[in-house]
Amino acid sequence: MLNYFPKYFTSKAIYLYMAALFVVSVLFFNQAMLLIWWVLGIGAVVGFFYYSNLLTRKWSDYSEKIFTKKIFQIALIVRIAWVIISYFLYLIMTGEPFEFHAADSHLYDGMGRYGAGLISQGIFPTYTQMLKYAGVLALSDYGYPLYLSVIYFLTGKSIFITRLLKAIFGALTCVLVYRVTKRNFGEGTGRMATVLCMLMPNLIYYTGIHLKETEMVFLVVAFLERTDYAMRSPKLTFKNLILPILLASSLFFLRTVLGATALFAFATALMLSTKRAVKRKNRLILISWVLLVMVYFLGGRLATEIEEVWEERHINQQQSLEWYAQREGGNQFAQYASKSVFAPMIMVIPFPTMIETPNQENQRLFHGGNYVKNIMAFFAMFALLMIVIDKKWRDHLLLGSFMLGYLLVVALSAFAHSERFHLPALPVLLIFAAYGIGRQENKHKKYFTWWLAFIFVAIVGWSWFKLAGRGMA
Repeated sequence: MLNYFPKYFTSKAIYLYMAALFVVSVLFFNQAMLLIWWVLGIGAVVGFFYYSNLLTRKWSDYSEKIFTKKIFQIALIVRIAWVIISYFLYLIMTGEPFEFHAADSHLYDGMGRYGAGLISQGIFPTYTQMLKYAGVLALSDYGYPLYLSVIYFLTGKSIFITRLLKAIFGALTCVLVYRVTKRNFGEGTGRMATVLCMLMPNLIYYTGIHLKETEMVFLVVAFLERTDYAMRSPKLTFKNLILPILLASSLFFLRTVLGATALFAFATALMLSTKRAVKRKNRLILISWVLLVMVYFLGGRLATEIEEVWEERHINQQQSLEWYAQREGGNQFAQYASKSVFAPMIMVIPFPTMIETPNQENQRLFHGGNYVKNIMAFFAMFALLMIVIDKKWRDHLLLGSFMLGYLLVVALSAFAHSERFHLPALPVLLIFAAYGIGRQENKHKKYFTWWLAFIFVAIVGWSWFKLAGRGMA
């Protein structure tokens, strides 16, 4: 097993990105990206692959204490730096400290300010009060505005301090990834997965955006880590259970299907995991707890929300695709996409936007991170294949069933190609990617070369698709 990310793979990934960027810019010269997107994309891709090779080698011999300290410190520094850079970048380019074409961020900010005002009056902001303010508010959208209300009350409604807290949550997420990966795949893979999460551009980007994704990812990873710990503990105590209970509960107030997927993953792991992964005497108690939580959360309004999402998945996806096709500046080809297109590629998409299309500044800013995910998906899928071939899938059911279960829901939704909705599964994908990297041998290198060729064609084809659908090619 390798305990580092070989330069053979990282250098080829960098070269392919440069080649794709050059070819797309030449082929579609009139719609070539502005220089700022080049700089941000090259920084994201080169930074990720160069340092993932360097640091997985350099930090492999550190003691666990020093390694954990290094990970937290560097992850925090990188995220604070991006919080500062993005804050002023958005101010300069949009006139406000919010992302391009901000919508949800404005809503959350307004609700947070409203809630902070209520707290200052000695009134706790309830769901009913927030609903009255927002007009329409699902219970799963109540958690983040409530969190912002408290933070704004304590910080004088500071957007900047709120994002610094996101940097802390992001750094803590990396530490939790180390713990859960080490427990599942060993020390070497644990360190590699942690470095990948520390450097992953998409996990860094959201610390500079006023959305709930950074906090949500932290809670997801915390849930997986604490649940995995409880399942594998020789002794089952109330202390081991209380955090998984609270963390699973909190997910329902951020994204309903995320909470449901977490419970699904837990129940699946309990029923099908090997005896080695889950001690016999713990299994009955844990299953009883999961059933109680499911009855509580799925017995009322949240159950209705989940049912509505599931029953309307076909309609919502079709309507969304038609809207993208018919709106001004939209892509007329979008209406032909569907779950049959998205589902097989759900671990890989979205592909990077490397051309200037109307009102897609956010996609261009994120293009480097999306490219990194395209590459890492190869190693994650390779890992899943190896786990199945080795008949070890029962040992890692919590992680696998959560990632695949959540991505399946995304594939059937109206947000299959929205990078934002893939984010909760991204740390788990990187965990499997780290294991896949560790399993690489010389005989597997040809498959990686084939994958790079596929990604190159996909990027060029995606660029044409986006322009031709708008009559710009």
